[in-house]
Amino acid sequence: MILNCLLVLTLSSVLISADEIKTDEGVLVLTKDNFKQAIEENEFILVEFYAPWCGHCKALAPEYVKAAAQLAEQESPIKLGKVDATEESSLAEEHGVRGYPTLKFFKNGKPADYGGGRQSEEIVNWLLKKTGPPAKDISSVEDAKSLISTKNVVIIGFFKDKDSATAKEFLGAAGSIDDFPFGITSDESVFKEYEVSEDSIILFKDFDEGKNIFDGEYKEEEILKFVTANSLPLVVDFNHETASKIFGGEIKSHLLIFLSKEAGHYDKYLETAKSVGKKYKGKLLFVTINTDEEDHARIMEFFGMQKEEIPALRIIKLEEDMAKYKPESYDITEDNLSSFVSSFLDGKLKQHLLSQDPPEDWNKTPVKVLVASNFDEVAFDKSKDVLVEFYAPWCGHCKQLAPIYEELGEKYKDSETVVIAKMDATANELEHTKIQSFPTLKLYKKDDNKVIEYNGERTFVGLTKFLESGGEYGQSADDEVVDYKGERTLEGLISFIEGKETEPKQEEEEDEDGDAPIKDEL
Repeated sequence: MILNCLLVLTLSSVLISADEIKTDEGVLVLTKDNFKQAIEENEFILVEFYAPWCGHCKALAPEYVKAAAQLAEQESPIKLGKVDATEESSLAEEHGVRGYPTLKFFKNGKPADYGGGRQSEEIVNWLLKKTGPPAKDISSVEDAKSLISTKNVVIIGFFKDKDSATAKEFLGAAGSIDDFPFGITSDESVFKEYEVSEDSIILFKDFDEGKNIFDGEYKEEEILKFVTANSLPLVVDFNHETASKIFGGEIKSHLLIFLSKEAGHYDKYLETAKSVGKKYKGKLLFVTINTDEEDHARIMEFFGMQKEEIPALRIIKLEEDMAKYKPESYDITEDNLSSFVSSFLDGKLKQHLLSQDPPEDWNKTPVKVLVASNFDEVAFDKSKDVLVEFYAPWCGHCKQLAPIYEELGEKYKDSETVVIAKMDATANELEHTKIQSFPTLKLYKKDDNKVIEYNGERTFVGLTKFLESGGEYGQSADDEVVDYKGERTLEGLISFIEGKETEPKQEEEEDEDGDAPIKDEL
């Protein structure tokens, strides 16, 4: 009898423990002990794998909490959870976490990568799209008005027959776009309210024209283009909320207008920009950048621009290694903007490359200082092997490499066949060489000018072997030395040794102490 009572008490305590998953501001706190339970008990759950020290995770945290609150208010079955991947390293490894934050969406226990934005509304919209119909069924005027009032962009399809081929194309497009809510209706009262007499698609928005009516062929790809072209303002202001939509959108060519709010530039030039932007909608995205913001200083640096030049203009083409174009005049008039944009679209503009003037003593130091104008003369000297470090002044790893590289310069300063050089790749650009991350080390070989990138350890010994082997050392996996930067745990070290993880579990976009891809600096 006593044993039976003890058994019942034990089972009860286990069941109670299993049922209790702690929450933090509405977000489930998941560990290796309750993760499986959370996935099994919730049909839909979005899980964030984060690190407490991660800057991007800190920025996401309040938006994540807001998203959880919005879903709770809607009495949605969707739950949000989070895992401290520095504490739960086995969970992070099991789910292939390679950077922070990583978000995984579980539907009936099956994981999928999260593909939405990092603002609360974007998170909620993405989840609602993944868990419900692509378009909400609208059966009354009240339904339509309610949907339109919820977001700043809403797309509604008006179809007499919701099972028609055109309606199916619309629903296909709706299922492909996670950022905005879609609705579909065949109700006569809704048609009448919005003065629609035949099948139609209307994009409602609370900016610019207020709405746009689709006038293309009823094909999914054409509908997608229509939504993409009209869902952003004619002129988008760059900030943390709009950055992902600007650089992650379908339109890959952008006119960047650098303005100062404090100087009154927005009031003076914005309407002009909108007027011209309307003419090129869908072809080029018009973006304003407030140069008063400290966070935007890196963008100005990327374009080699000084505050004294503001207001200023640039065009950037993302799909061609961030190619940049500069106008002859910075005058923000309709004529000048139209001329600049049309010349770009017609392929008449030459790419603008940054260049500094070479310092007077560029050749007098052990490490030669290269700029765009003297690069080819030095690097392509067929009588010498030339090792060039492409660096950024703000790059943490470049700073760590600096004393080693200086030591290497000293070793070869009197050599007649080896040159050690460096170039600030944020202020100098080459048409023939595109740098994707910092630091990048390239050897320009004598005789044939073959270019070999160094992928070995950043040590004096490693770089010396690279030079003395004619660029052979530091190329193969056998030569490469990988620094362990993961969690200081037994599981993490074992995974590293066994080759399961050779990259640090860090943010995808590194801070200034990391090797940041150039494009991520925008």
